Amino acid sequence: MKVVELGQAEYTPVFEAMKAFNAERTDATEDELWIVEHPPVFTQGLAGKPEHLLIHDDIPVVQIDRGGQITYHGPGQLVIYTLIDFKRRKTSVRHIVSALENSIIATLSDYGIEAAADPARPGVYVDGRKIASLGLRIKNGSVYHGLALNVDMDLTPFTHINPCGYAGMEMVQIADFITPCPPLSEVAAKLTEHLSANLA
Repeated sequence: MKVVELGQAEYTPVFEAMKAFNAERTDATEDELWIVEHPPVFTQGLAGKPEHLLIHDDIPVVQIDRGGQITYHGPGQLVIYTLIDFKRRKTSVRHIVSALENSIIATLSDYGIEAAADPARPGVYVDGRKIASLGLRIKNGSVYHGLALNVDMDLTPFTHINPCGYAGMEMVQIADFITPCPPLSEVAAKLTEHLSANLA
């Protein structure tokens, strides 16, 4: 699985590139993981309801084609887009979701943080507080979009929304549990290693 490091990049061009990659891929196209950090942006999924945006500020809201409601991306958050042909891998989307969750849980465990998935709602949680979000789009036998893990960021914009449609959902990050917080690049390396193993 190819790992592509995009550094810091605006959301919309990366979103358009994901759609193009998925539309143009063939049976021979290698699956890819894109590692990126976005400037502040709210993304609203296909089922998104406007009332989940509680405070209108200068952070742009981008309508996108993944499932789910509204979430926030910003500096200090590790975003990994998973461009995977699940039909070729003879696997299921449910398996991919579990692999993403388990990879995040394993990465957090590497840092001594005990986290868990929740069967009732996607994502990864530490004592009921959300530390990572998932959102996928299924098209032509492949998936894109992916995961967002809060590493060391300003969590304030999450209070401007009902994160993923859940009112009062408390968000946390790795920096809340570890001092000093590991650099985002280190967390990315660990997480991509777990993803490569769990998605094999």
